[in-house]
Amino acid sequence: MSQVLDASPPAPPTTAAPLAPAELAARHGLTVSGARPSLPAYVRQLWRRRHFITAFATAKLTAQYSQAKLGQLWQVMTPLLNAAVYYFIFGVLMNTKRDVEDYVPFLVTGVFVFTFTQQSVMAGTRAISGSLGLVRALHFPRASLPISYCLQQLQQLLFSMGALVVILLCFGVPPTASWLLVVPVLLLQFTFNTGLALVMARLGSKTPDIAQLMPFVLRTWMYASGVMWSIDAVLKNRGLPHAVQVLLECNPAAVYIDLMRFALIDTFRADQLPPHVWAWALGWALLAGVGGFIYFWKAEETYGRG
Repeated sequence: MSQVLDASPPAPPTTAAPLAPAELAARHGLTVSGARPSLPAYVRQLWRRRHFITAFATAKLTAQYSQAKLGQLWQVMTPLLNAAVYYFIFGVLMNTKRDVEDYVPFLVTGVFVFTFTQQSVMAGTRAISGSLGLVRALHFPRASLPISYCLQQLQQLLFSMGALVVILLCFGVPPTASWLLVVPVLLLQFTFNTGLALVMARLGSKTPDIAQLMPFVLRTWMYASGVMWSIDAVLKNRGLPHAVQVLLECNPAAVYIDLMRFALIDTFRADQLPPHVWAWALGWALLAGVGGFIYFWKAEETYGRG
């Protein structure tokens, strides 16, 4: 009896402190929904969706003129009609063709190449804001959209290049080995365009009004890029300030236009190219491509929200 009275009562069971939500999620392998992945993981996600990107670009290109009676012919006719208008205004009325040999190939090449950049930027500006239903419904790397739009414009340019070759041959421009330079020029320009489209896609996702402003900015850029006139002839005949000369020569649109003209037109000589033109082309492609991609990736978790 004394042993029973002297026994101490058993200690109550101890309870562990509840885990914080973040610790509980980490224990079970849960992550924040829509969180931005690391940059290498983001690149891997894009690579895994490469077939979606190319299929989406091709589908958009096919549907672009599906309601028109002439259909896909407008892919070639639109830049050709623009070139015809510019030829009449600048070549005939303003007589800029007097300073340029093979003015028609010169003009058409400039129009086609600049249109590639122009349409890529415009498509990129609306890539997120114009696809909110898709962005909010599905989980995928959002950079897929601007990249696919730029790929669509590259496909359209390749259609137009067929018409450009016909024009070159009709005006007596012979095919030469320099035509092979078209491939690296297009790769560099596509990288530049894609980076610029990614920048505009992020800006346009937050400020849709930018899409209304961009046509005026792009038109000004076109007039300053030597599409309808020769930058080399203007710099030789006028005593422009050195800063203006550098801006005209280093303008990325003018750099890619000049390289394409050098590749395709035999009368467009190397001495008409600005100094270090290939270095400028590579530099602009890396700056816009890499910088634009990182700039877009940093806001990945914000697209489609708010």
